[in-house]
Amino acid sequence: MATSETTEQDLSIQRQSLRVWWQSGDPWIWLTSAAVAVSVTAVLGLVGLLAVNGLAHFWPSEVIAIKHESYGQQTTILGELSEREFIARRQFLEANPQYAGNVANTVERWLLKTGNRQIDPPDFRWVFTHDVVEQSVPTDVVVLERTEWGNAYGYLTAIKQQGMPLETSDTWAELQSRIARSESIREAIDQLQEDQISSINYEIEAIRLEKRRRQLDGVTDFSDLEANETELQAEYVLVENEVFRLTESLERDSLSLTLADGTETVIPISTVIQAWRPNQMSLRQKVGMYFKNLWNFLTDDPREANTEGGIYPALFGTVLMVLLMSLLVTPFGVVAALYLREYAKQGPFVQLIRIAVNNLAGVPSIVYGVFGLGFFVYLVGGTIDDLFFPEAKPAPTFGTPGLIWASLTLALLTVPVVIVSTEEGLTRISRDVREGSLALGATKAETIFKIVLPMASPSILTGMILAVARAAGEVAPLMLVGVVKLAPTLPIDGNFPYLHLDRKFMHLGFHIYDVGFQSPNVDAARPLVFATALLLVVIIIVLNLTAITLRNRLEARYRASIN
Repeated sequence: MATSETTEQDLSIQRQSLRVWWQSGDPWIWLTSAAVAVSVTAVLGLVGLLAVNGLAHFWPSEVIAIKHESYGQQTTILGELSEREFIARRQFLEANPQYAGNVANTVERWLLKTGNRQIDPPDFRWVFTHDVVEQSVPTDVVVLERTEWGNAYGYLTAIKQQGMPLETSDTWAELQSRIARSESIREAIDQLQEDQISSINYEIEAIRLEKRRRQLDGVTDFSDLEANETELQAEYVLVENEVFRLTESLERDSLSLTLADGTETVIPISTVIQAWRPNQMSLRQKVGMYFKNLWNFLTDDPREANTEGGIYPALFGTVLMVLLMSLLVTPFGVVAALYLREYAKQGPFVQLIRIAVNNLAGVPSIVYGVFGLGFFVYLVGGTIDDLFFPEAKPAPTFGTPGLIWASLTLALLTVPVVIVSTEEGLTRISRDVREGSLALGATKAETIFKIVLPMASPSILTGMILAVARAAGEVAPLMLVGVVKLAPTLPIDGNFPYLHLDRKFMHLGFHIYDVGFQSPNVDAARPLVFATALLLVVIIIVLNLTAITLRNRLEARYRASIN
């Protein structure tokens, strides 16, 4: 009987302790910590997944030679092992009934990047391991990265100049020197086209528009403009002749490459970006080439429908658009919050405005894109063209999607976040601070701009951080107001006014969508999708960390001044 009473007392004590623990709030603290841990783990897992699948693309993988037999025919191929996959026996036999009785429970197949798409497409092939007759790692295999048609794999046979084979003691060293020569010539041609020819064309177009402007004003004397145009045309011919000369010089060299099946093909060295022998490279050489490939990815222009080359125009356009958006949204959001909190008479109307601002944050982004296209592009941009650029019509100048309209659309998209965050910061500032400033003789404007706003700057930066994080990843509205698959020129160049807000631009988010879902070569584009997504995440993190660091410093500064 005593034992039963003791047990009941112990259970009562345990229930009481559990009730006290539950009422103390500790379970909610642990649940919150667990939720934060899960969120951090998910973010790190996502970044890790992007890094593993994207960054591995730049590593110079070894090339294997495989002799396999399929449908009674033996074929030899060269390629990089891109992916392994295991298929259940039943699923395999449904697609390949001729293998009945000769297949294990699990079938392994390899995806090989075989390249040579121009000669022997496709450049990715699946090979079943049970079909492999012989496998080797040839040391003399050569990989060529080309300006078009992807990589080429084979064995270097000879180097030719004007179609004639060269006698050389070191064919590989001679190839590297010829590639370096071609690269320098390509750079010279690009510089002539991007600098001089682009500048001349820009000036000729300006003269054409000036003629049209004078015609609209009733002026018929174009002698000064025609003289300048004649000089520019003569200069253009000289530069064009130099480009033709360099192009002819570029086509001088070629190389002979023996493919895996023994056929020989001739490849112009002018189309070769770089060549390497991965099966002979040391670890140090592979690491060096890895970082070189990564740098080229960040600084080169895209090629082959964005499935090859780099992403520099998209990277540049993304950062520039986010910076412009931040410059546009911050003043507007801060002024709106100041009016609602400091000047507007609090009442039902102001409360209705706050509700409307909060509701704007939940509007789908594509709706902002439609609004930006209709209001900013067609209405505002068309009006600007009518007032300031009538000579360019019917071709639009600002009445077409461009960088400025994309930035304004995203500023409108994110302004509710800045308004709400700024209002919260203004609310947290004690009324005593305002009254103390006014008591010392400061006006209301001086109090707001010299006391209140600096103390609310951490909250303003918080709103800007949230705005940047959302705007950098938006794609849907940008497709309507300025983003394109491939922009011919950057929004910034050496021609006045240097920053061309009317130009279309590339964006990392749209680049991911285009490469991932619109690419004609899915297998080649997949690694670039992961690499570009990783870069976009890194950019957002860097921008946010910069703003967070600045915010923390401001918080520490004004906390110390208050204390």
